Amino acid sequence: MTAFSIESVIDEFETMTKNAGHHQRETLRQILEQNGKTEYLQNLGLGGRTDPESYKACVPLVTHSDLEPYIQRIADGDSSPILTGKPIPAISLSSGTTQGKRKYLPFTEELVQSTMQIYRTSFAFRNREYPIGDGKALQFIYGSKQFKTKGGITATTATTNVYMSEQFKCTMKDIQSQCASPDEVIFGSDYQQSLYCHLLCGLIYSDEVQFIFSTFAHSLVHSFRTFEKVWEEICTDIRVGVLSSRITIPSIREAVSKILVPNPSLADSIYNKCVRLSNWYGVIPALWPNAKYVYGIMTGSMEPYLKKLRHYAGNLPLISADYGSSEGWIGANVNPSLPPELATFVVLPNIGYFEFIPLEKPEMQELETSPTSIHYIEAEPLGLTDVEVGKEYEVVFSNFAGLYRYRLGDVVKVTGFHNCAPELRFICRRSLMLSINIDKNTEKDLQLSVEEAAKLLAEEKIEVVDFTSHVDTSTDPGHYVIFWELSSDSSDEILQSCCNCLDLSFVDAGYVSSRKVSAIGPLELRIVRKGTFNMILDHYVGLGGVLSQFKAPRCVSQSNNKVLQILCMNVTSCYFSTAYEK
Repeated sequence: MTAFSIESVIDEFETMTKNAGHHQRETLRQILEQNGKTEYLQNLGLGGRTDPESYKACVPLVTHSDLEPYIQRIADGDSSPILTGKPIPAISLSSGTTQGKRKYLPFTEELVQSTMQIYRTSFAFRNREYPIGDGKALQFIYGSKQFKTKGGITATTATTNVYMSEQFKCTMKDIQSQCASPDEVIFGSDYQQSLYCHLLCGLIYSDEVQFIFSTFAHSLVHSFRTFEKVWEEICTDIRVGVLSSRITIPSIREAVSKILVPNPSLADSIYNKCVRLSNWYGVIPALWPNAKYVYGIMTGSMEPYLKKLRHYAGNLPLISADYGSSEGWIGANVNPSLPPELATFVVLPNIGYFEFIPLEKPEMQELETSPTSIHYIEAEPLGLTDVEVGKEYEVVFSNFAGLYRYRLGDVVKVTGFHNCAPELRFICRRSLMLSINIDKNTEKDLQLSVEEAAKLLAEEKIEVVDFTSHVDTSTDPGHYVIFWELSSDSSDEILQSCCNCLDLSFVDAGYVSSRKVSAIGPLELRIVRKGTFNMILDHYVGLGGVLSQFKAPRCVSQSNNKVLQILCMNVTSCYFSTAYEK
């Protein structure tokens, strides 16, 4: 991409955000004109009107469960205009990590176009801050399994639907983000073989790699944890020019073998750099000296992986990728120099119609410590340009793919405005996770508790590799169960202290009062064997998920019995909190 075209993208973005209100009304008009004759909208009595006032008066706020029967009919082969005026060419699948059930979501060409717009916009701002040259990107990306629905529609993950489009390849070339690995590696049927080859190809082109990317921070950390185990084997491959026998898929072997030639000097260089590293600190800049940054989604449930990712990245900046979901995109990161914990996203006013439900905190909860354990009072949804700085909202959006006034379930905070478009900071998923009595704890509350308790392991240089939780109501009273996978063993004394710390770190008033009167039982910390969370990853990939989109479930419900079984079968020790004993 030339400097001129980068500036053109930024100029276009600036013009659009200055006229955010106009673009919102125009986007809604286009959505309703294209889809106004669908069964869903016809039944709501819009009568061809496309103005925001009529839309809000006639169309109710919905969640996925409200639209699920309509989407299922589409998947089953009903070709009538149900949700969209145009036929639905593909179905996207959510990760389904919490309930063990994956959501079906319509995928349309407009979603591809909005994805490319987001990619180009964020790249333009990123490249202005951290210019990259001609070269490649070490991208840990993976296509997932595809299947046909009952009605013959292709169903796969949202990212795979994007990667399969021609627009994706053209855009990656435009923004100097071509993957170092061939397509056969990206779309390989075994993610472990693909991961090995991503690392190998990235090292073959080590001097050309300009940045490191994966969809989620978890995938980046997982990739370099894997590298710690296989680096010597990769060195051997490069030294002799022969691909490891662990790669058995013919298409991957053939594609990678074409670029793998004997290179003893590169192998020696990699080997010498690796043996000089202290516990793999700074491995990324050591092996990819021309990389300018590490890039991926690092907010929300990915925040727990930032400490380890910073360890691998050394002095390289970590840049959080854009704000979106399986349902669609919301905003672009146009402030790439901000650390991931402070990342903000400017809403693009032409990729969907956005509303924001004001979430007011009741007066009686003003003294609560945690900003996430809140029973919010809702007000009527506001338009994109009507939100206020410093206030928190739930995101509602409508798009061309037939999601109308769709409650995303995300809590965001407005940190400012970029021209007339709001800048958002992701706060948390709104859905409650841990609740037994009057207690209400979210994913963020769990993360904060784990971070606090993990400090007790720091002196021993032990890490919490991953974690999840479960509400055990088989006991009377019910109690929270926290599962930890650790990097190495710790003493019973320290783990008991960690357990007590976890219990005390849940500061939700309902939880604390319930614990004090024994309406909730002592928190239980269960330590699981090394590799347990990789088993959970394998389980989801086996269901058709993809490594780069994997999110460890932060709360495992009783209905998600397979994951719960994996966790319980791998418990090596357990501890009950004594923090509230009198």
